[in-house]
Amino acid sequence: MIKAIRKLREEHRSISAVVYALEQLAHAAEDTSVRPQFEVFRAMLYYIDAFPERQHHPKEDEHLFARLRARAPQAGPLLDELHAEHARSATLIRDLEQALLAFEESWPNGAAAFGAVVDEYARFHRAHMRREEQEVLPLAEKALTPEDWDAIEAAFAANADPVSDPQYHTDFSKLYSRIVELAPDPIGLGARWKKAGA
Repeated sequence: MIKAIRKLREEHRSISAVVYALEQLAHAAEDTSVRPQFEVFRAMLYYIDAFPERQHHPKEDEHLFARLRARAPQAGPLLDELHAEHARSATLIRDLEQALLAFEESWPNGAAAFGAVVDEYARFHRAHMRREEQEVLPLAEKALTPEDWDAIEAAFAANADPVSDPQYHTDFSKLYSRIVELAPDPIGLGARWKKAGA
């Protein structure tokens, strides 16, 4: 497999792992007898904003999509849609942040509303990545040259993703460790959330 494709898929799996954990904890927070540890939600949303939104998506747009558009003009409409989805993803992140703030301020109310926003983001995220992996990557494999792949690989190698590369010593690795430390079992290593009033 082309190294750049392997890296893209690894990053997709990393992002998906955090989104899955966010989903699971959002649903666990619907139990109003247990006060959620909101810090883990904040850390997860920060990761989703800082890594996929500020590193992964821009590099897809600037390197993979741009090179594919040049080599396979017929991919233009698909790439336009996916680029628009990257912009929408940033809006959905702001919605998540606002929903979390409202949930934290109104707890024990607000869990269902927060969970609904998390679910919407998770559905969007999965559908978006499925299109990239099932439609864009096969087109790219056929159309791009070894030089294109080298450039794409170099761009993505600069990403600091602590989930797919935990040895990468950056603030992201600290953040990922913090998420694992805070998230309760079975999602992470943290203590189970305490009963309200305990």
